[in-house]
Amino acid sequence: MTRPLQNMRALVTGGSRGIGAAIVRRLARDGAQVALTYVHNAEQAAASVQAAQAFGGQALAIQADSADANAVVAAVEQTVATLGGIDILVNNAGVFHLAPAGEFPLAQFDQTVAVNLRAAFVATEAAVKHMRPGGRIIMIGSCNAERMPFAGGAVYAMSKAGLVGLVKGLARDLGPRGITVNNVQPGPIDTDMNPADSEFGGALREQILAVPRYGTADEVAGMVAYLASPEAGFVTGASLTIDGGFTA
Repeated sequence: MTRPLQNMRALVTGGSRGIGAAIVRRLARDGAQVALTYVHNAEQAAASVQAAQAFGGQALAIQADSADANAVVAAVEQTVATLGGIDILVNNAGVFHLAPAGEFPLAQFDQTVAVNLRAAFVATEAAVKHMRPGGRIIMIGSCNAERMPFAGGAVYAMSKAGLVGLVKGLARDLGPRGITVNNVQPGPIDTDMNPADSEFGGALREQILAVPRYGTADEVAGMVAYLASPEAGFVTGASLTIDGGFTA
């Protein structure tokens, strides 16, 4: 097994379940030592840590709500202190609220912006203070930044579209330091939050997707692993979509 991330140190926010847990496993499989954050479910976080440790490297879980900027900074600092540095930051934590215009609660708007967008900025600001040339920052955005085909998703789409601009600007700031910044935009992915066998999933497969199936979290993790690898050193400021043709 090739291990292109051998001796690299990574932090994955929201790494206890779904896409985040798949990213933790893949980075660990590729040789990285991995820290992950979680909010409530310590059992899920422990399972994600154990799955990473099965590949022979170090892993740890950090309880941190991405809506809390101080907790985000503390998670970065704990990663650095425990793993001896940070080379890869994956801003994966996210929330998804739906409500039509005129009925969207302000508290949910604030949480969406805080978790989906502000936390990515805060974590990046903290991590780059410790990153060396070859560092990697990867956002987990959404194809809904480009296409929102149903009502009620305006705020979510806005938060993910904001990552596109943030990535472009950060790529300019950090490129001279040898640090790349990219954005992965998943479409419908089979997770416990968005199961492929749901009524909604069936409608997507039949009417919208060019490839008539949901994607898997491991497929998203594979794209993240590529961007984290030395092979992607000339890729920066990009938004890479993995959506089965959802936005085609």
